[in-house]
Amino acid sequence: MDDLGFDEAWFGEHHTSGYEIITAPDLMIMAAAARTRHMRLGTGVVSLAYHHPLVVANRIAQLDHLTRGRVLFGVGPGSLPSDAKMLGIPYTENRRRMEESMDVIMHLFTSDEPLTVETDWFKLHEGLLNFEPYQRPHPPVFVASVASPNAPRIAGKWGLPLLSLTGNNVQNFAIIREQFAILRQRAEEFGAPIAPRSEWRLTGPMHIAETREQAEREVAFGLEDWIKYFFRVPVDFFKLKDELGNEIEDATDIEVIRGTGFGVIGTPDDAIAHLERLQRETGGFGAYLLLAHSWANREATLKSHELIAHYVIPHFQGALKRRQSRWADMQATLGETFDQMRAGMDEAVERHNREYGGGAGLAEGRIAAVPDPI
Repeated sequence: MDDLGFDEAWFGEHHTSGYEIITAPDLMIMAAAARTRHMRLGTGVVSLAYHHPLVVANRIAQLDHLTRGRVLFGVGPGSLPSDAKMLGIPYTENRRRMEESMDVIMHLFTSDEPLTVETDWFKLHEGLLNFEPYQRPHPPVFVASVASPNAPRIAGKWGLPLLSLTGNNVQNFAIIREQFAILRQRAEEFGAPIAPRSEWRLTGPMHIAETREQAEREVAFGLEDWIKYFFRVPVDFFKLKDELGNEIEDATDIEVIRGTGFGVIGTPDDAIAHLERLQRETGGFGAYLLLAHSWANREATLKSHELIAHYVIPHFQGALKRRQSRWADMQATLGETFDQMRAGMDEAVERHNREYGGGAGLAEGRIAAVPDPI
């Protein structure tokens, strides 16, 4: 992925379910850092409700130095109720714990004043970090957001951007607008800056092939199992509805993913159209994170990444604009260019023949065609 030009890789934290099996995103980042040179590496996300905030802040600061500033720090409450149950934590406490943890972590990142805190789930006595993070004042922090007001409350208070896990779905745009309203309200309340949209991350799944039909065949490998896990609880935003708002009961999984705008199963052009629609509908965002999945086998998945790198990424980075413009200019003036090339060669032949009397056997009109420049 690093060699293909992807900008970021994020690693989550899950302790149950048997499907998403990364339990320690910081360890994954260290393994990835040793194998990459350019990509930024993010925790996507650390479940703050399950860890002492001093330990989290120290590990992130350490990781930031070990990667020489390539760390992105994503935070969340912990998404799986089964994780909280295994740890003996009421799931309804996760978001409150996250807010309390963030207050401590941000203080530790930004202040030299010792902090003493006592809550019903952790104690901190004159807490300080051993050293500041590599990035000052701290690595970029992103707050995972689905639908509750918890994420924009925290993001607004500290001037942080959101990492929207369901922002690619048409039916969730209203939720996004509500969350940004909460974020702005909290930023004003605490005198914090509002993070620019260029820092906002959206996430969503894609599988790309050379044709739509090929992409559909390839995702037959694992799409059904992924949906059984990811949407194990029925949710409204993963239902395809007609113009009257009625659910289409017999819609296939692929039709639902496409029709709701949840993801892309198709071609590079489909991916480009999907992202351009999101840019229009949301007002703009900074990065789109591909939600990792096991829809297709390894070979087809790697090919999908290559197609995204070769066609989709350059489109949005503007890397092809000048080449495409120059190519169009060349095609528009091809006849004139051919005439000039032939005139130049004819002049050279005539000059040579004048100097040597044609002894070398050169003749006018030697160029009969100009090869295709590609």
